[in-house]
Amino acid sequence: MPVQLLIVKSIAQFFELYMIILVVRILLTWFQSMSWANQVASFLSPMTDPYLNIFRSFIPAVGGLDFSPIIAIFVLQILAQLFVTAASSIVL
Repeated sequence: MPVQLLIVKSIAQFFELYMIILVVRILLTWFQSMSWANQVASFLSPMTDPYLNIFRSFIPAVGGLDFSPIIAIFVLQILAQLFVTAASSIVL
């Protein structure tokens, strides 16, 4: 059982870390004129853009505002919660 619990906790922490990376990447889009922000964003983009592009493909920008990252974060939170709930019932 300890190995299963370790795997579950590792995947749950991956969800949390990815959520932080996603939020940082989204916040950096507000500071595009600063060179340091562009460097960090270009480092994070390959990790976050494939996931964000899923939502950008069917959620159009409204008035120049892109709401797809908000939906992407909500979906990631729901998936993380479903995983933790399902995993806890299996492991325990």
